[in-house]
Amino acid sequence: MLHPKFTGLFCPLQVEDDDKIGLYSYKVQSTITSRLANTMIQAKMVNNAKRPQHIVFDVQVPKGAFIDNFTMDVNGITFTSSIREKAEARRMYSQAKAKGKAAGIVRSNALDMENFKTEVNVPPGTKIQFELHYQEMIRRKLSSYEHTISVKPGRLAKHLEVDVRIIEPQGLRYVHVPNSLGDHFDGITTISKGEKKAHISFKPTMTQQRKCPTCSSTAVDGNFVVQYDVNRETTGGELEIFNGYFVHFFAPENLDPLPKNILFVIDVSGSMWGLKMKQTIEAMKAILSELRAADQFSLVDFNHNVRCWRDNLVSATPAHVEDAKKYIQTIHPNGGTNINEALLRATFILNEAQNLGMLDPNSVSMIVLVSDGDPTVGELKLTAIQKNVKQSMKDEFSLFCLGIGFDVDYDFLQRIATDNRGMAQRIFGNQETSAQMKKFYNQVSTPLLKKIQFNYPQESVSDVTQSSFHNYFGGSEIVVAGKVDTENLQHLESIVTATAANAELVMETLRDVEELDGFMKKDRYADPDFTRKLWAYLTVNQMLAERNMAPTAALKRNITKSILQMSLDHHIVTPFTSMLIENSEKDEIMLADQPKDPRRGCCPGQCLGLSAYSSIPTWANSFCPLHLAQVLACFSYLFLYFHVLVDNDPHFIIHLPKSQRNICFNINSEPGNILNLVSDPGTGVVVNGQLIGAKKTENKKLSTYFGKIGFYFKNKGLKVEISTKTVTLKDGSYSITLTWSDTGHIIRKQLLISVKKESNVTITVGEKMSFMVLLHRVWKNHPVNVDFLGIYIPPENQLSPAAHGLIGQFVSEPDVYIHNQRPGQAPEKPQATMEVKGNKFTVTRGLQKDYRTDRVFGTDVQCWFVHNSGKGFIDGHYKDYLVPHLYSFLKKP
Repeated sequence: MLHPKFTGLFCPLQVEDDDKIGLYSYKVQSTITSRLANTMIQAKMVNNAKRPQHIVFDVQVPKGAFIDNFTMDVNGITFTSSIREKAEARRMYSQAKAKGKAAGIVRSNALDMENFKTEVNVPPGTKIQFELHYQEMIRRKLSSYEHTISVKPGRLAKHLEVDVRIIEPQGLRYVHVPNSLGDHFDGITTISKGEKKAHISFKPTMTQQRKCPTCSSTAVDGNFVVQYDVNRETTGGELEIFNGYFVHFFAPENLDPLPKNILFVIDVSGSMWGLKMKQTIEAMKAILSELRAADQFSLVDFNHNVRCWRDNLVSATPAHVEDAKKYIQTIHPNGGTNINEALLRATFILNEAQNLGMLDPNSVSMIVLVSDGDPTVGELKLTAIQKNVKQSMKDEFSLFCLGIGFDVDYDFLQRIATDNRGMAQRIFGNQETSAQMKKFYNQVSTPLLKKIQFNYPQESVSDVTQSSFHNYFGGSEIVVAGKVDTENLQHLESIVTATAANAELVMETLRDVEELDGFMKKDRYADPDFTRKLWAYLTVNQMLAERNMAPTAALKRNITKSILQMSLDHHIVTPFTSMLIENSEKDEIMLADQPKDPRRGCCPGQCLGLSAYSSIPTWANSFCPLHLAQVLACFSYLFLYFHVLVDNDPHFIIHLPKSQRNICFNINSEPGNILNLVSDPGTGVVVNGQLIGAKKTENKKLSTYFGKIGFYFKNKGLKVEISTKTVTLKDGSYSITLTWSDTGHIIRKQLLISVKKESNVTITVGEKMSFMVLLHRVWKNHPVNVDFLGIYIPPENQLSPAAHGLIGQFVSEPDVYIHNQRPGQAPEKPQATMEVKGNKFTVTRGLQKDYRTDRVFGTDVQCWFVHNSGKGFIDGHYKDYLVPHLYSFLKKP
């Protein structure tokens, strides 16, 4: 995606001179040679504005692809890349920065696609070209190879082109391009298919790119997808030998499926409440209908407790399937998440069935885990859970994991699945959840072979990637690669042995070493290095998986060294290397780095903070705080935060989206007083905060904080009280309390309370309203300070026009005019004149703290500070907002 000035993954902004950034070329070229895709994305832009502009190159790369080159040309000055060991690259980057050279960081952010992003500030008239290259192996799923290219230029391009070429020596069975970019582009894509080659072209004109005939925005925003399959003549697979390497593609067909023993383990904790659970139930009912008569199955659902539909496996008879569907329909999510106990219960059922001789010797046993969050009950240490499950499964069964949502710990699910002969997939908690679940299940629901072994002549073949596999599923493909001595070999023979439904199979393949030479050398688009690249791709991925499962630190270090060497030898970015980008004079340098897991790291430029919490409402969960100024500009919501500054009183930060300004003020009141923040008779919502005082005065002043916050939802008859010790929901005489030492959920009357241990509470009301409260702990023996709370108020469109209160009044944004900026008493704090609501007064420019992304040190927010408890900016006097009780509405004056 390309756009100027402030940028984010979710909110390109309209700013002054935005239309003066010209995108005169956006080109994607991808060539697939025997499943190896080499893709280039190139963008050419020019700054036509009369002032410097930030130009951003932000493209999505498939997760699992390896970036191998990046170049940038700025007015004829070329920046090229090299792959370095991560520590060395960071050292060179730091040295350049310390010497005053121009330095920047390029980072990627991983979901199912990874973002490669760089930003350059360029003067008027500057022309700039970005070019990124990456490679990936196209995997076969559901009897089709699917190549997905993200095409998000972000603006209209004078020339836009997606060009894909396919070269498959086996021959092409079919080529299909679904209309994934929408009906808007129906008929624009052209496909030219031959026996072994195909050419796909997508070239919309600028007129065709427009969302509407008079629109200035582009409709090109999505994934361009190419699907195809190859011919298969031998059951033993296809051997391709070229330039000293071989690749063996194995995908036999027309085999009877093996019977399977399957345990579905379903997370029903409180965070699955709502659409996630509805979609999961819908998908599970469809999946259960697809079980075969020879299959055995059972269901385990879990929150803080674990329940079994049946304590043992049962045959997939129509009666059992129907009973299981009825059971699923009765599930109501609530409580915490005990992943460890749930998986151990499932493996116990399989182990017991095996010990009792209930499993067909030719069957395949598997567990399918569906979860959206981290463990919050029972065993919490992820490495311990991984070890426990591994020991319990004993390499006898496979574990497949479905992670639902953006905030699930997908890396953990990948590790635990790979560790147990399975795979993981992330699906997103939206309207497509059900379809995504069924698609994943279809990939693993048809086992055709087990105990597969690939054998090659040892005297001629070396460095073979993984040669034994537990299972082969219908519609997929197994790929093995290695080095081969072509000088002393005329033919290469492979022998594959495997267990099928009714027999032991032996499949042989013989291939002439020179068979591909003529074909490959005649095609100018074919990658002559495809066998080596495929071998390197498979080897690095295999080593990364082995590193995750390494039982000792010494073995892990050795594997890491091997991965690093492979990365440097084959020029690919892995978790242990970085890409160094320099100009020819080496006086400007950038570092392209794979960040840590955004759930754990704190690297600039990646999603962190709010996005890590499973229960954060969508309005707070949908952004990456790359730069706070950017976040404030991107999102039109009101937010409020109270924290301790020099004067130790509650500070308000009000963001005004129309004028793109932050206005701050504090309230100087007494401990015990209750301030009304929101009073909305239209929606029946009240939010009040009660002040507490510090332990003693400092400088003859007693600091105050919010120690208790009350929410009243009149239309539901529900009250929520949050203090620094407990979180309590009240419904008449009914009440339930959680402490801050808990991680859990409370659900009542479509109101969800989610507590994250010693961190935050979110309150979600139906699909329309959300609130967040943060806890700040201080040292209990601190002589002055006490624990306190901060609160974030939801977007303005969630409250009615009748809303008032210290915050509610800003639902209708006032017209604010700030002028006559002048030096203040301190150089870093200039003053200005503000005019608002008929009032005119002096304000001071300064910094306040936003603690959402950094609860210890906070993030500086620039704002104009209104003195005297917000006088002139808020309606009336702050004392007008004092209320008698924690759940009182504000009385109209």
